[in-house]
Amino acid sequence: MPIPNHEVQEDRGRKRKRGSSGSESTPSPPRRWRTDTERRIYSSKLLEALRRLCRSSPASPPRARAIREAADRTLAAAARGRTRWSRAVISGSRLLRLKARRRPWVTAACGRQRKSPALVMPERRRSSAPDIQRRTRVLGRLVPGCRKVSFPTLLAEASDYIAALQMQVRAMSELADMLSGSSRSARLGSGEPS
Repeated sequence: MPIPNHEVQEDRGRKRKRGSSGSESTPSPPRRWRTDTERRIYSSKLLEALRRLCRSSPASPPRARAIREAADRTLAAAARGRTRWSRAVISGSRLLRLKARRRPWVTAACGRQRKSPALVMPERRRSSAPDIQRRTRVLGRLVPGCRKVSFPTLLAEASDYIAALQMQVRAMSELADMLSGSSRSARLGSGEPS
């Protein structure tokens, strides 16, 4: 026997209400970035990216910003776009923010260029937003791609981003130790003092 149309609409409405009324609960991200396998995969990809960076400009050593961007892009690629921050890094939103933050240069009387002084902010008045909301906004600006997300989503993204950055630091320090050890052994083999 067919169901009357108004009952179907009520069911649909109820389903919609249930789906939209609850808090935005996001599934907790998997406990990535803590395994040796993930670190090894990231380290090999990072080493590959740094080699490409050095090959692209052999005349001059890569600048710190280029190395940092290569490390961040490699970290986002290792996350495979599963998180909001990794998609934001991959899409290149960082470049847009850097362009927006650039200050104009002022020419001094002697012809040298210097940065213009920072804008003087008026005396700080009490904000109407509570401390938690202000801190949430600050955290949203620190995690790429999370400026306008709900609080639970922001916390999940921030915890994943922090774990990824900790793994990045461990991998980069191990890589630096390996490279400094290999250069030391190369100097010892060639007879140079260390």
